[in-house]
Amino acid sequence: MNTFGTLGLSSALVETIEAFGYKNPTPIQEQAIPVLMSGDRDFVGLAQTGTGKTAAFGLPLIELVDHKSKLTQALILAPTRELCLQITEGLTTYCKGYKPLQIVAVYGGASITDQIRQIKRGAQIIVATPGRLIDLTSRKVIDLGVINYVVLDEADEMLNMGFKDDLDKILSFTPKEKHTWLFSATMPKMVRDIASNYMKNPFEITVGEKNSGNANIEHQYVVVRDKEKYSALKRLLDYHSDIFGLVFCRTKMDTQEIADQLMRDGYNADALHGDLTQPMRDRVMNKFRNRELNVLVATDVAARGIDVIGITHVLHMNLPDDIEYYTHRSGRTARAGKLGISIALITSRDVKKIPMIERMIKGKFEQIKVPNGPEICQRQLMRLVDRVHEVEVNDKEIDAFMPKVYESLQDLSKEEIIKRFAAIEFNRFLEYYRDAVDLNPAAERKRGEREVGARPVGTSAGFERMFINLGKLDGLDKGRMLQIVCETADVTKKSVGKIDILNSYSFFELEKGYEQQAVKRAQGFEYKGRTIRIDVAGDRPERTDRPDKAPMPFNKKSGDKKFPKGNSRKRRGELV
Repeated sequence: MNTFGTLGLSSALVETIEAFGYKNPTPIQEQAIPVLMSGDRDFVGLAQTGTGKTAAFGLPLIELVDHKSKLTQALILAPTRELCLQITEGLTTYCKGYKPLQIVAVYGGASITDQIRQIKRGAQIIVATPGRLIDLTSRKVIDLGVINYVVLDEADEMLNMGFKDDLDKILSFTPKEKHTWLFSATMPKMVRDIASNYMKNPFEITVGEKNSGNANIEHQYVVVRDKEKYSALKRLLDYHSDIFGLVFCRTKMDTQEIADQLMRDGYNADALHGDLTQPMRDRVMNKFRNRELNVLVATDVAARGIDVIGITHVLHMNLPDDIEYYTHRSGRTARAGKLGISIALITSRDVKKIPMIERMIKGKFEQIKVPNGPEICQRQLMRLVDRVHEVEVNDKEIDAFMPKVYESLQDLSKEEIIKRFAAIEFNRFLEYYRDAVDLNPAAERKRGEREVGARPVGTSAGFERMFINLGKLDGLDKGRMLQIVCETADVTKKSVGKIDILNSYSFFELEKGYEQQAVKRAQGFEYKGRTIRIDVAGDRPERTDRPDKAPMPFNKKSGDKKFPKGNSRKRRGELV
């Protein structure tokens, strides 16, 4: 196997990067660096995410750029802020102790004034997102006419994100005699067109097969009902108790909602999406890199460029609309030669997409089951046993306390002590999953069974369904409704189950035995001048939201719900 010293890099730079623990180059680095070190050819490198492309172009740039000149000699374009910052951080690390280069990150969402100040001090290398670069170029802050090297990193993603016109504009400002290096995970027609229009006889290498996936990733999928995906996600997280992973969602709203739910349920999680300010994004990413978070929930665009070593799992709450995104998503794990697992949570209607992705990644998926309660409890218990074996014991400090401990436990046998210490940590999982139902679609579920953390089917065992004459039109959400129910009925939160809020009234579950107390105690209570009424729901209509409590007539021909004359939605003051 080659070392960095055999690739044409200076011994001083090799010593610098080896000091950071980098000994052997990855395949893309091994093939690209000798070509790029010549500094006289355009270049196309095709390799999957996580194969070390940043060092493949970064190390030659560091060698070729003159640190004595303050002119901007190299431009690196990246599709996202995260990747822009990541490249800047990587190149800055490689330079330490070797060459005093000024490397400036230019991206939207941060102070343009600060970026202008850094550039004017002299920036030999600029790493930029297309939009902010065009802004600074139009302000005459950056002169692209003196650029010697242009690097297009994640070129396929820049084009997928709609930067084609921006790239054309930027490249038109650069000199014809420059050298262009293009790196991409895939080579669709638009990327090929960029190479044809702006590059002269480029040297092209492909590491692995085009559009193929990382061989170190184990691809799995579970089939689950759409409404139970969140419960299935929690079970997978509990089963893989040592997870350090990414969860992908399709929309910003889904991303934030799932992250919020996970945090409420006690997981070390947070969200990363386009609605966050740059300081918020930086704060979340720093927490994730430092492993203060076990789970990062992200959109495709926001997670582009995340290069965090050690991600064990990538979970997909849905398959991406463009299946090529699957390769980019799953490529966040299994970096630097490590193994990783990619798990897709799909519904039965999406199973047909799996063979398409298999052909694209040239690999196979394994269908797995959503873990059941006993499986999770067993896994958690064995994880606890592993921790007992792995824990470091400071004999000198702890020995002084042990006589008292031995004395207090002398009435228990060895087996009892082990069992009780295990139970301290383990009881919550036993309690949580005791009555958990099977989430796999083929499993038969009895009416009234309830999945922990999921929307119940029917009324939960041990609860009675209740009616209250307050709803969304009163400005109530579930949190506030829970408070009102507890105060009015004089019960604790533990006695209240699922809450279903409609427009002008709502239903809630109440622990059996408190029904009449709730009905009686509610008399005389008011909310915003409105007298509160609580009743046992009985045969009340489930989904009709009408104050007269009569079911809506249904037109079988058209499928439209008819409103009786004199009682239209407009007259009731509802928005049509």
